[in-house]
Amino acid sequence: MMRGGRSFVSSPPAFSNDAKKLLVCAANTVSIFSSATGLQITSLEGHTALVTSVIVVPASNPAAKVLCYCWTTSLDGTIRYWDFSVPELIKTIDIRMPIFSMVIPSFLDVPVEDNEKHRDLFAYLSTEDTKETQEKPKVLRRQIRKCNLSKSRLVGRIILGETKKPEVLTVSPSGKFFGIRNKFKLHIWKVPDLGSEHAAVRKITLHHTKKITAIAFHPTQRIVAAGDVTGRILTWRGFGNRTFAAGKGVANEKLIDVQEDNPGVRDNDDADSCSTWHWHPAEVNVLSFSSDGAYLYSGGKEGVLVVWQLDTGKKKFLPRIGSPLLYFIDSPDPTLSSISCADNQIHLLKMPSMGILKTISGIKAPCSYPEMYNGLGNGIAFDQTAGLVAVRTENYCIQFYSLFDDRGISKVQVRERNHQPGDDVTVVVTAVALSLDGSLMSTAEVKLAEEGIGGLVCLKFWASGSQNKEFSLSTIVYEPHRDAGISAVTFHPSGHMVVSSSFGGDFKVWICNSESIQNDQMHRNSSWTCHAVGSYKKKPMTAAAFSADGSVLAVAVETLITLWNPYKNVLLSVLGETLTPVVTLSFIGKSDNLVAASRGSKPQLSLWSMSKLSLSWSYKLCVEAVASAVDLSSFAVLALLPEPSNETTFEGRDGVILLFNAIDPVPTAIWSVRKAKGGALGLLQVNPSSAEEISIDGKTPEVLLVYMNGDHEYVLFDPYSKDAYEVSVSHKEGLAALEPKGQAGQFGYASIYGELPEFDMKRNGTPWVPSFPYERPWETIFAGSSHNLPPLTKLCRTFLESLLEKRTE
Repeated sequence: MMRGGRSFVSSPPAFSNDAKKLLVCAANTVSIFSSATGLQITSLEGHTALVTSVIVVPASNPAAKVLCYCWTTSLDGTIRYWDFSVPELIKTIDIRMPIFSMVIPSFLDVPVEDNEKHRDLFAYLSTEDTKETQEKPKVLRRQIRKCNLSKSRLVGRIILGETKKPEVLTVSPSGKFFGIRNKFKLHIWKVPDLGSEHAAVRKITLHHTKKITAIAFHPTQRIVAAGDVTGRILTWRGFGNRTFAAGKGVANEKLIDVQEDNPGVRDNDDADSCSTWHWHPAEVNVLSFSSDGAYLYSGGKEGVLVVWQLDTGKKKFLPRIGSPLLYFIDSPDPTLSSISCADNQIHLLKMPSMGILKTISGIKAPCSYPEMYNGLGNGIAFDQTAGLVAVRTENYCIQFYSLFDDRGISKVQVRERNHQPGDDVTVVVTAVALSLDGSLMSTAEVKLAEEGIGGLVCLKFWASGSQNKEFSLSTIVYEPHRDAGISAVTFHPSGHMVVSSSFGGDFKVWICNSESIQNDQMHRNSSWTCHAVGSYKKKPMTAAAFSADGSVLAVAVETLITLWNPYKNVLLSVLGETLTPVVTLSFIGKSDNLVAASRGSKPQLSLWSMSKLSLSWSYKLCVEAVASAVDLSSFAVLALLPEPSNETTFEGRDGVILLFNAIDPVPTAIWSVRKAKGGALGLLQVNPSSAEEISIDGKTPEVLLVYMNGDHEYVLFDPYSKDAYEVSVSHKEGLAALEPKGQAGQFGYASIYGELPEFDMKRNGTPWVPSFPYERPWETIFAGSSHNLPPLTKLCRTFLESLLEKRTE
């Protein structure tokens, strides 16, 4: 089993002491990347929940630059100590409370001898008390605690503060202070001198008139900077000179604003001075002082990194990053830094010029579109031969992501857009389709109308002649179906034909010119033209699919399924009728079966036999995605589970994957999954050339099933491996029960999914729905649109044949 698609920007990363490695929090693991290449080297695995912080133990002297130890925290309630050069887990501390953040103000020198006496190492944690008591209301269960790492326990009952929500701790580079932002305030604690673990921890509070969003400490002086939601940056100089000198320790304080709408002021703050800078048009997310304290780095929602000269206030910029900034991290090497962005990318910067050296590109997060376009599919297409996935991203891009390598390959800018904070979405990429060999791509987009004026639908064709998936635009068609939206785009198996269906009641067959197919260079400069137009009773067409050999085109006409000859544009047959409009069609490999999925008040999954032109079986399932491979007679379905009632529970899982054989209505395997809404399925063919590089549990499979959830996290596994699970079919339970070997992880497995009906395989094969075979053309010759009528000579012959048959009957 292979996993990927994790977020690399959920928490700040950390550089190793030699700056050659970058440690990145990625879901339940810590991924270690090379700073030189941007490629993953190894990972630290052991946490069972989200990793929230990683802290590298600094070198105690110049001779210890190769020191490779780090501390990590997680929502699983554990603190772990690692040697990440091996990698190896050395120590685990379980405090039995979720940990949202941790700082270690003062690291101790590494003892030279084992018997050398050394002092304890302390950390400060942002946790949540999961114990419910009447004395402690829910809003006060987020706490700032002190932990003795040397003795592997929390320090007594000392609680430094209680807040309404988990807060991120920030420590000063000197290790003397740490603090949190809490609405309109900064709470700063002074770390006591090393000694008793019960030493008093003094605290001061700095006030502001706006909500604070970021905090940073100067490396050598008593200067703290804070950014707010309006884009302003405030710097307090000489904070705590009076309070920390004569104040008393604070053991426990509720850091809750009594009147949240009445923020405090800075008049009585314990600081020598406070100054304000303002350049950012939106909230400040990033604040960090340079290692020498001469500069302050800031960034925010607008996607621009600003460098302020602390003494003069002069600034310079790194613009056009293209995404909101989240973290800025300095490395021990003064010529190297990193910046994390909201689009799941980490840029390695060359300092002080701030040029981007390398980019660690994770998979992009799902797009948020207007509600009226949410039902048009998830915008995900799989390249079955290369193991790539194409996903829609923000800024109107298509990202190509390697599922095997778990890294971004390239991106295609479907429509130009400059990132600006607060920009409204004006264009929706409604569909993306790839050819079977992955060299061609087609996208559909809609420019949203403003007050009912200016809407525009575009169909674009892209070509790539290289393996790095750098696509170039070859043809653009404006309003391909007049003013109607495009419901589906699908490629012919050979790749030289594309069909687009529309809600306006027609589909179009697009042909690539023949010269572009023979020559790769001309292939990139090819053009596409409309070859034919088809319609059926002017009803909206909601889905389309080609058969494995490309000889049959299936087009869904609301609740009907029409079969066409794509070359002659002739209607072959009509199948129907489903309960609700069909939204997904897929031929099952080289078999003569077609699977259809419909949504609505009466969702349905149905299998149709092309040889009998009849319905084989159906289920009442709300299908999110269907996947089938070219050379297989089986298919997989991602279905949404019903809302749990008081009597049923699915333990957080909201969907199931069902694996079917085309001829068997009982699924051969079932897996339960989380975040199924917006998810996708794909069956990938493993090429013999790359088979040695792809190994699942020590074996090389012929086909892999990929499940990508609604957050674009994915898992790859062999659905036919007997080592992964044992299947047993029980007619009493009406299900295929799975007994997985090993841990299921966050995706998990299922043992039940409702009741499946009994099937009589000896039943009569007579179809219960009307069908119209092509061998009797006089029955369907007037069923389609008028432009499909044959010539008069053929029409007369067909009419005479129908009269002769009637006389024979």
